[in-house]
Amino acid sequence: MEPLIIWQQNSDNPENGSNFATIQQWWANLNNQQIAWRQRLIPQVGNVREIDWEAQRFDEEFKLQSPQIRGITLYWYKPETEQERSTTPYKLELDTQHQQLYLYPQSQPELVIRVGIPQIVYQKIEITNPQCVGTKVGENYVLLLRDKQQQLEVKLTLSPSHFEQLSVIS
Repeated sequence: MEPLIIWQQNSDNPENGSNFATIQQWWANLNNQQIAWRQRLIPQVGNVREIDWEAQRFDEEFKLQSPQIRGITLYWYKPETEQERSTTPYKLELDTQHQQLYLYPQSQPELVIRVGIPQIVYQKIEITNPQCVGTKVGENYVLLLRDKQQQLEVKLTLSPSHFEQLSVIS
């Protein structure tokens, strides 16, 4: 279970105030940091954690400028803009493990915004039944995978310990 710090407007949770202060500090600490800004519709049925957060067309990454909270409204600037932006949430969830803040705007209750430190995105290549050649070069092992259809060649150089990890799979 991921560690969530939750603040909700009008909540009677005794930790609501301290949770808000923690979120406020986290938000302020994003100053001049590159962030990923993602907006998604909340599913009619299901959990917000099941939303596909992979980058989509209108998602943004930018350096957050002067993030602060006044009252319960989050304020910030985007680079090279003079207009201060803001959103007033009815709920905030801070995922401290993944450094992501989920904002639930009062003005759009069907929407959730996720703000956080960008994750590493790996390029994925899928090869089915490639031509495979393996050889030993010095102490290392070289594995060559070829896919004629995609005109793709992947060369893997593995140390003996990494090669052993492959042996364990079979």
